[in-house]
Amino acid sequence: MRCLIVFCHPSETSFGAAILETARTALSDAGHELRVIDLYREGFDPVLSPDEWESYLADTERNIAGVRDHVQAMQWAEALVLIFPTWMFGPPALLKGWLERVWLPGVAFEVPQGRHGRVVGRLRNIRRFTTVTTSGSPWWWLRLIGDPCRSMLMRGFRVVFHPRCRTRWLQLHRMNHTTHNERQAFLERVRTELAALR
Repeated sequence: MRCLIVFCHPSETSFGAAILETARTALSDAGHELRVIDLYREGFDPVLSPDEWESYLADTERNIAGVRDHVQAMQWAEALVLIFPTWMFGPPALLKGWLERVWLPGVAFEVPQGRHGRVVGRLRNIRRFTTVTTSGSPWWWLRLIGDPCRSMLMRGFRVVFHPRCRTRWLQLHRMNHTTHNERQAFLERVRTELAALR
């Protein structure tokens, strides 16, 4: 499969970086064609500018041109893997900005026609969607508050992919208090899950 990893973490020596390396190796060893977007190392600008907002619907092609490499990577992929830490119950601002600037009308979705219309997904090429994240919160707290990050990605954005897209959510909770063995076990889980991607 054509697999796109989007990685978002400021530290190159973080546990997130270890997850990225595990994912990269697992997918490559399984014979998949792989591309990696490392948002921090690339210096991606997450800010939707006033000009981009003005042309968001009126001249979407202009906005697409500003992030064309990222748009083309999304349209190329059959599998998408997001790797990031959960901060303040959501993705880092840089990743959220990437979603806002790259998942544009005409790229990720079509704007509904009329008040009662539904969003129509445009990324039907993506048949596998995996999110790998860490969080400081325990699982029970996230469940209590509705697990906002998981809900946004697995429910809210799921509609833009292929109707039969299979999704996986891998999360290491209470990251600040995990042991070495727990972290290694999570890396093995990531490796196993991605090695089995079909």
